[in-house]
Amino acid sequence: MTKIGIIVGSISSTSINRAVAKNLPALAPAGVEFEFLDFSQLPMYSSDYDADYPEVARAWKASIEAQDGIIIVTPEYSRSLPGALKNAMDWSARPWGTNSFSGRPVAIMGVSPSPIGAAAAQQHLRAILGHYDAPTMGQPEMYFQYNPAAYDADGNVVDEATKGVLTTFVDAAVAFVKERTQVPVAA
Repeated sequence: MTKIGIIVGSISSTSINRAVAKNLPALAPAGVEFEFLDFSQLPMYSSDYDADYPEVARAWKASIEAQDGIIIVTPEYSRSLPGALKNAMDWSARPWGTNSFSGRPVAIMGVSPSPIGAAAAQQHLRAILGHYDAPTMGQPEMYFQYNPAAYDADGNVVDEATKGVLTTFVDAAVAFVKERTQVPVAA
Protein backbone atom coordinates (compact mmCIF):
# COMPACT_ATOMS: atom_id res chain seq x y z
CA MET A 1 0.00 0.00 0.00
CA THR A 2 1.37 3.41 -1.00
CA LYS A 3 0.58 6.12 1.56
CA ILE A 4 0.21 9.68 0.31
CA GLY A 5 -0.53 12.64 2.53
CA ILE A 6 -2.57 15.54 1.20
CA ILE A 7 -1.78 18.99 2.57
CA VAL A 8 -4.22 21.78 1.75
CA GLY A 9 -2.46 25.15 1.90
CA SER A 10 -5.52 27.04 3.08
CA ILE A 11 -7.07 26.83 6.52
CA SER A 12 -10.33 28.39 5.28
CA SER A 13 -13.42 26.23 5.73
CA THR A 14 -14.65 27.48 2.32
CA SER A 15 -11.37 26.86 0.48
CA ILE A 16 -11.79 25.81 -3.15
CA ASN A 17 -8.41 24.06 -2.81
CA ARG A 18 -9.87 21.92 -0.02
CA ALA A 19 -13.00 21.25 -2.09
CA VAL A 20 -10.96 20.02 -5.06
CA ALA A 21 -8.49 18.08 -2.87
CA LYS A 22 -11.36 16.08 -1.33
CA ASN A 23 -11.91 14.54 -4.78
CA LEU A 24 -8.35 13.27 -5.24
CA PRO A 25 -8.58 10.01 -3.22
CA ALA A 26 -11.54 8.77 -5.31
CA LEU A 27 -9.51 9.27 -8.51
CA ALA A 28 -6.49 7.25 -7.40
CA PRO A 29 -5.58 3.80 -8.63
CA ALA A 30 -6.00 0.79 -6.33
CA GLY A 31 -3.32 0.27 -3.71
CA VAL A 32 -3.05 3.92 -2.65
CA GLU A 33 -4.13 5.23 0.73
CA PHE A 34 -4.59 8.97 1.25
CA GLU A 35 -4.54 10.91 4.51
CA PHE A 36 -5.33 14.59 4.90
CA LEU A 37 -2.62 16.21 7.05
CA ASP A 38 -3.81 19.08 9.23
CA PHE A 39 -1.57 21.92 10.35
CA SER A 40 -4.30 24.33 11.44
CA GLN A 41 -3.48 24.10 15.17
CA LEU A 42 0.21 24.98 14.86
CA PRO A 43 1.27 28.19 16.62
CA MET A 44 3.52 30.63 14.79
CA TYR A 45 6.98 29.08 14.58
CA SER A 46 9.80 30.53 16.65
CA SER A 47 13.19 29.00 17.39
CA ASP A 48 12.26 29.53 21.05
CA TYR A 49 10.30 26.28 20.70
CA ASP A 50 13.26 24.22 19.48
CA ALA A 51 14.46 23.22 22.95
CA ASP A 52 10.99 21.94 23.92
CA TYR A 53 9.04 21.15 20.74
CA PRO A 54 5.27 21.30 21.33
CA GLU A 55 3.24 18.11 20.93
CA VAL A 56 1.15 19.61 18.10
CA ALA A 57 4.35 20.24 16.14
CA ARG A 58 5.70 16.74 16.85
CA ALA A 59 2.38 15.30 15.62
CA TRP A 60 2.57 17.44 12.47
CA LYS A 61 6.10 16.23 11.71
CA ALA A 62 5.12 12.60 12.43
CA SER A 63 2.13 12.85 10.07
CA ILE A 64 4.46 13.86 7.21
CA GLU A 65 7.04 11.20 8.08
CA ALA A 66 4.35 8.48 8.08
CA GLN A 67 3.72 9.05 4.35
CA ASP A 68 5.52 7.67 1.31
CA GLY A 69 4.84 10.95 -0.49
CA ILE A 70 2.88 14.18 -0.28
CA ILE A 71 0.49 16.13 -2.50
CA ILE A 72 0.21 19.82 -1.64
CA VAL A 73 -2.88 21.64 -2.93
CA THR A 74 -2.46 25.35 -2.31
CA PRO A 75 -4.00 28.69 -3.18
CA GLU A 76 -1.97 31.79 -3.88
CA TYR A 77 -2.12 34.72 -1.47
CA SER A 78 -0.43 37.99 -2.45
CA ARG A 79 1.58 36.25 -5.21
CA SER A 80 3.01 33.62 -2.84
CA LEU A 81 1.98 30.70 -0.67
CA PRO A 82 -0.38 31.32 2.25
CA GLY A 83 1.28 32.32 5.52
CA ALA A 84 -0.31 29.39 7.35
CA LEU A 85 1.27 26.93 4.90
CA LYS A 86 4.67 28.65 5.15
CA ASN A 87 4.42 28.42 8.93
CA ALA A 88 3.65 24.69 8.67
CA MET A 89 6.61 24.22 6.35
CA ASP A 90 8.87 25.99 8.87
CA TRP A 91 7.66 23.68 11.66
CA SER A 92 8.31 20.63 9.47
CA ALA A 93 11.99 21.51 9.08
CA ARG A 94 12.82 22.28 12.69
CA PRO A 95 14.62 21.82 14.99
CA TRP A 96 17.64 22.01 12.71
CA GLY A 97 18.57 18.61 11.30
CA THR A 98 15.08 17.09 11.63
CA ASN A 99 13.53 18.03 8.29
CA SER A 100 10.41 15.89 7.80
CA PHE A 101 10.30 16.46 4.01
CA SER A 102 13.89 15.36 3.29
CA GLY A 103 13.84 12.72 0.54
CA ARG A 104 10.03 12.57 0.52
CA PRO A 105 8.52 12.98 -2.99
CA VAL A 106 6.05 15.86 -3.35
CA ALA A 107 3.55 16.80 -6.07
CA ILE A 108 2.10 20.30 -6.08
CA MET A 109 -1.08 21.76 -7.51
CA GLY A 110 -2.93 25.01 -7.02
CA VAL A 111 -6.58 25.82 -7.52
CA SER A 112 -7.72 29.31 -8.42
CA PRO A 113 -10.64 31.06 -10.08
CA SER A 114 -7.94 32.36 -12.46
CA PRO A 115 -6.46 30.28 -15.30
CA ILE A 116 -2.94 30.67 -13.89
CA GLY A 117 -3.96 28.55 -10.87
CA ALA A 118 -1.57 29.70 -8.15
CA ALA A 119 1.54 29.61 -10.34
CA ALA A 120 3.58 32.00 -8.16
CA ALA A 121 2.69 30.13 -4.97
CA GLN A 122 3.77 26.87 -6.57
CA GLN A 123 7.12 28.33 -7.64
CA HIS A 124 7.80 29.61 -4.12
CA LEU A 125 6.82 26.24 -2.67
CA ARG A 126 9.18 24.48 -5.11
CA ALA A 127 12.02 26.69 -3.88
CA ILE A 128 11.30 25.77 -0.25
CA LEU A 129 11.03 22.06 -1.06
CA GLY A 130 14.30 22.23 -3.02
CA HIS A 131 15.99 23.58 0.10
CA TYR A 132 14.37 20.72 2.06
CA ASP A 133 15.85 18.14 -0.34
CA ALA A 134 12.35 16.93 -1.26
CA PRO A 135 12.08 15.69 -4.85
CA THR A 136 9.25 17.61 -6.52
CA MET A 137 7.22 16.39 -9.48
CA GLY A 138 7.88 18.61 -12.49
CA GLN A 139 5.21 17.38 -14.89
CA PRO A 140 2.36 17.66 -15.26
CA GLU A 141 2.31 21.13 -13.78
CA MET A 142 -1.13 21.67 -12.33
CA TYR A 143 -2.40 25.24 -12.54
CA PHE A 144 -6.04 24.35 -12.02
CA GLN A 145 -8.87 26.78 -12.75
CA TYR A 146 -11.87 26.20 -10.50
CA ASN A 147 -15.28 25.99 -12.16
CA PRO A 148 -18.15 25.48 -9.66
CA ALA A 149 -20.32 23.95 -12.40
CA ALA A 150 -17.94 20.95 -12.55
CA TYR A 151 -19.06 19.77 -9.08
CA ASP A 152 -22.35 18.55 -7.65
CA ALA A 153 -24.01 19.92 -4.50
CA ASP A 154 -21.85 17.60 -2.33
CA GLY A 155 -18.61 18.83 -3.94
CA ASN A 156 -18.00 15.70 -6.04
CA VAL A 157 -16.48 16.32 -9.46
CA VAL A 158 -19.07 15.45 -12.12
CA ASP A 159 -17.62 17.11 -15.23
CA GLU A 160 -15.76 14.43 -17.21
CA ALA A 161 -13.12 16.81 -18.60
CA THR A 162 -12.35 18.11 -15.09
CA LYS A 163 -12.28 14.58 -13.75
CA GLY A 164 -9.86 13.62 -16.53
CA VAL A 165 -7.46 16.47 -15.72
CA LEU A 166 -7.50 15.64 -12.01
CA THR A 167 -7.09 11.90 -12.67
CA THR A 168 -4.06 12.57 -14.90
CA PHE A 169 -2.48 14.59 -12.08
CA VAL A 170 -3.25 11.96 -9.40
CA ASP A 171 -1.92 9.13 -11.58
CA ALA A 172 1.29 11.08 -12.25
CA ALA A 173 1.68 11.95 -8.55
CA VAL A 174 1.20 8.32 -7.52
CA ALA A 175 3.73 7.14 -10.13
CA PHE A 176 6.18 9.85 -9.00
CA VAL A 177 5.88 8.76 -5.37
CA LYS A 178 6.22 5.06 -6.20
CA GLU A 179 9.31 5.68 -8.36
CA ARG A 180 11.02 7.70 -5.63
CA THR A 181 9.87 6.02 -2.47
CA GLN A 182 12.78 5.39 -0.23
CA VAL A 183 13.12 4.45 3.38
CA PRO A 184 13.52 7.81 5.14
CA VAL A 185 16.82 8.22 6.95
CA ALA A 186 16.28 8.78 10.66
CA ALA A 187 17.09 12.34 11.57
